[in-house]
Amino acid sequence: MEAHPTETEANDKFIVKYRQQYYDLSKFMHKHPGGINTLKGLNQSDMTARFLKAPPHSDAAMYLMQEYKIDSQDTRKRRPSTSGGEPKERNQTNTQTEDKNNNQLDDSMEHLVDWSKAMLPQIANITENYDEWVHKPVDRPLRLFGPWYLEMLTKTPWWLVPSFWIPVILKCASEEFASSWQNKSQLVEVVAYFLFGVLLWTFLEYTLHRWVFHVKLKSNSGPWICTFHFMIHGLHHKVPFDPMRLVFPPLPGAVLATIIYTPLSFMLLHPRIVLSGALTGYLCYDLMHYYLHYGNPNTRAFVHMKRYHYHHHFSHQTLGYGISSPLWDVVFQTRIHLRKLRYQLRWS
Repeated sequence: MEAHPTETEANDKFIVKYRQQYYDLSKFMHKHPGGINTLKGLNQSDMTARFLKAPPHSDAAMYLMQEYKIDSQDTRKRRPSTSGGEPKERNQTNTQTEDKNNNQLDDSMEHLVDWSKAMLPQIANITENYDEWVHKPVDRPLRLFGPWYLEMLTKTPWWLVPSFWIPVILKCASEEFASSWQNKSQLVEVVAYFLFGVLLWTFLEYTLHRWVFHVKLKSNSGPWICTFHFMIHGLHHKVPFDPMRLVFPPLPGAVLATIIYTPLSFMLLHPRIVLSGALTGYLCYDLMHYYLHYGNPNTRAFVHMKRYHYHHHFSHQTLGYGISSPLWDVVFQTRIHLRKLRYQLRWS
């Protein structure tokens, strides 16, 4: 016997029509880079006219749209509309007048991989198309490793990051702060080194993000470099909405921190206090990164930061490398210039 959705399940759907295709956006609404209010009034409607009047969507955004496509028959199984079961038309535009950069869906490249299997071993087989494929986002579960014990290490809840790093930061900073507390000049010096560590992190964040995480790959890039790239950052651009892969796992983070700290410890005065400042900057960055993907900011600064980071993901992947600070984007002229909003965005 065929199972029919309940009324509650049907009401949870957010079905729209774009040109001749239907999409269920119920799982995408709170992730929409333009905010949930961008979709206001579109449920059970033809959104073609409004879509074409909006600022042009990027190729990445159009590719992501395919994730929510449904069969037209599914619309009749869910929520009846006033026009006989199909979404009602809303001032549909003649296709000859449509913006050609804003109405085409890219052909899917997902046939290159098997999403039911571990992804990391498959990257070596798609090196010729890897750079294009990895920058075409999807919204689906991704398994990185086959063995469960390795896969478990790649998933990190956001709260684990402060739980691990706050004690490390306090341990690094407490001894030097305690010894200089009674001496005003020493205390100023220690605070200055701590702030230098925070500034150092913003530079490391920009440097790693631009020249390591976004190293330019070519069709002849070797399988090892493509696999490494996917493991450290490519997977985040491929599945940007995976909540368990938005913060850096503490174990590889500790390894990376050790590699960077070791040579600096021979060049800097008060290396431990500089390390505590850099780790504080890193901690703020990682938590901010999670919040920018899953939070609902209502202050102007954080709304701007969320829009800025989403533009990096979906529109300007060779710009906007600063997440916790725009400083080095300004210095190296990789800043994204956002258009002025006509209304306040919200995501819940």
